[in-house]
Amino acid sequence: MNWIAPPIDRAEVPTVGDERALLEAWLDHHRETLLLKCAGLTADRLKLRAVEPSSMSLLGLVRHMAEVERSWFRRRFAGEAVDFLYCDPETNPDGDFDDVDTADAEADFAAFAREVELARAAAAGHSLEETFRHPRRNVDMNLRWVYLHMIEEYARHNGHADLLRERTDGATGA
Repeated sequence: MNWIAPPIDRAEVPTVGDERALLEAWLDHHRETLLLKCAGLTADRLKLRAVEPSSMSLLGLVRHMAEVERSWFRRRFAGEAVDFLYCDPETNPDGDFDDVDTADAEADFAAFAREVELARAAAAGHSLEETFRHPRRNVDMNLRWVYLHMIEEYARHNGHADLLRERTDGATGA
């Protein structure tokens, strides 16, 4: 039996709250939006590419965002020594997108969910003002910047997901 991406019940974003609550709610909204764009599709449909020469697919976006969650919250902010999930900066920098043909969609969705939970745990109890040193850019950044960047990253890729889903089966909206 071919695995099918599960349905998503996307929560409403509150219109009033403190900064942290709103940042977390908007980030969760965008995380759920990506999964909503995938809901109901088989693994084979999730692997469909956009248009040549792009290697972008819905499954590639899920894999990419798992990688991004891990990189910003765990590797950079929390300073954890964790490997890349799908990429190798030296030999396969775009493995999250390029290597979906033989990927296990169910396992990749589970990895995404796990990285979201680990990202939440990495940020929990830390002030938005808490800083870390970005090793490649050689600048200090704070947790607030990470939240804002993640919202931006998801928003951009959710636009891609809209087009990919419409190409896959004509579904639009949400």
